[in-house]
Amino acid sequence: MTETAAETGGPAALESALGNADDPDNPLGFRSVLEADERAEILPEGEKALDAYGFNAEYVPKRLGGRLGGIERLMLMMRTVSRRDPTLALGYGFTNYISGSAVWTSGNDRQQRRMAEILLGGGRTAAGYNELAHGNDFTRTDLAAAPHGDRILINGRKQIVNNIGRADAVVLLARTGDGPGNRSHSHLFVDLADGPADRVRRDFRYPTVGLRGCLIGGAEFTDYPVPADAHIGPPGGAMETVLRAFQTTRAVLPGMMVGTSDTLLRTVTRFALDRRLYGRRVADLPHARSTLVGAFLDLLAGDCLSTVACRALHVLPGQTSVLTAANKYLVPKVLHRSSHALGTVLGAGSYLRDGTYGVFQKFARDLPAITFAHANASVCQATMLPQLPRLAATSWLRAQRPPAELFRLDAPLDDIDYQALELTSRGADHLTAMLGHPSAEALLPTATTRLTGLLRADLADLRERCLALPPREHSVVAGRAGFALADRYAQLAMAAACIGVWQDNQHSDDAFLRDPDWLTGVLSRIAARLGHDVGELPAPTERRLFEELISREESHEGYDLGRPQLSLA
Repeated sequence: MTETAAETGGPAALESALGNADDPDNPLGFRSVLEADERAEILPEGEKALDAYGFNAEYVPKRLGGRLGGIERLMLMMRTVSRRDPTLALGYGFTNYISGSAVWTSGNDRQQRRMAEILLGGGRTAAGYNELAHGNDFTRTDLAAAPHGDRILINGRKQIVNNIGRADAVVLLARTGDGPGNRSHSHLFVDLADGPADRVRRDFRYPTVGLRGCLIGGAEFTDYPVPADAHIGPPGGAMETVLRAFQTTRAVLPGMMVGTSDTLLRTVTRFALDRRLYGRRVADLPHARSTLVGAFLDLLAGDCLSTVACRALHVLPGQTSVLTAANKYLVPKVLHRSSHALGTVLGAGSYLRDGTYGVFQKFARDLPAITFAHANASVCQATMLPQLPRLAATSWLRAQRPPAELFRLDAPLDDIDYQALELTSRGADHLTAMLGHPSAEALLPTATTRLTGLLRADLADLRERCLALPPREHSVVAGRAGFALADRYAQLAMAAACIGVWQDNQHSDDAFLRDPDWLTGVLSRIAARLGHDVGELPAPTERRLFEELISREESHEGYDLGRPQLSLA
């Protein structure tokens, strides 16, 4: 958002390269996307187009010859691809970034140069974390790596790993000690191009309901040798690397999913404008109209939290361990629920696998699958929960307002510094100050006064509840009550992000971004999810939001904060 596409080959240039999604003759259009999905393969022409674009450079830091600087830009690039095809976005190689982030965070110079060489050369890497027996519980990893002479031998399996069958290298999470604690696990950089092919089997394939074309596979290592210095970071230091590197992936993935939701909303909006019932358009029926507006608001709220999470990695890097977990937990949940609601408007058409609206069923299947094997919802809640009492005691209702750069969409950012990311937030949480800070409150539109009052009271109540939590309830054995508090915190963080984005972009040329109606709408939906009876949106507010929705459909603009122009060529 801070640079022009002509200067950077950014999202607008990429959208242009992908061409008109609705053109049936476009090999990168929705018709081809659906045909590839039916074959359970990644869109071949899509991979060729991204290769030609040099998309892997988006995953490589500038200092190593790539284009990775701001995490927000990476998120917007991934969103552009995800708006066209989530399978292409993830399957082409966001795994390249997941594995790369571990190397950029803790790898030595040789490992970083080799990872950059593979990616910039058009190769692929994989991130080997998951084992079916343990899911996202990395501390129970069975795949083991043990010293043997001047080498390390790897034995064991990894499953549900994207692109493992065609990867040139893999970052493996391995057990390197016998103890039960976190110090018994290490990351290993495994250059598969140099290793013995007869010591690893990687022809497994796990068919999936969503993301059918992704090459989700597994690998079995048998006395697979790697150099003694294959550790990424110090031996036993894997969890520290995960806690830092995954802050960036937890920021990007939900923002990427906003692109998937954009296509879902656009498809149903077109249906509602085209289809007539009872002598009028479906779009003119009150329930259909309110459902469309609600999905639009959820998309905007999800974009606000994801954008703020990305920017916080640069602006408030010491506070993002909790914020990015809240983002990864809540945004997919909100967008998934919106997709279900949109499906009720489309009706039986939501099951069609081809035709004008066939893309809906594919994207609705892909949306929840995007996050299934990477820091799932319960993991994110478990990441937030232990830190909530300290945040409550130190920051809530007393922290200073965060800098405007956290929210201002045109504010430049320095390149990401992985080492600046902290393992915990140490009680610091400036984002939620937007719910009670006098300077923030004074700038809010009158229409939101009651809503912000409710949310501020919710934060005060959450503070008391978190301070009263017994130690057991913010540990790994926390019960239902503790996890409910993590959910409430994430909802309030989303509200604070929306308030900040609205306030600090009043200078924008985009009249809608300055409009209080969308802020009123998103805060109403958040307050309703928190259990408040806020009633229906005022008729003028809903009408204004619906008009914006239709205007963007007619002008072929995206529904997110940046309202990108979609390709018609």
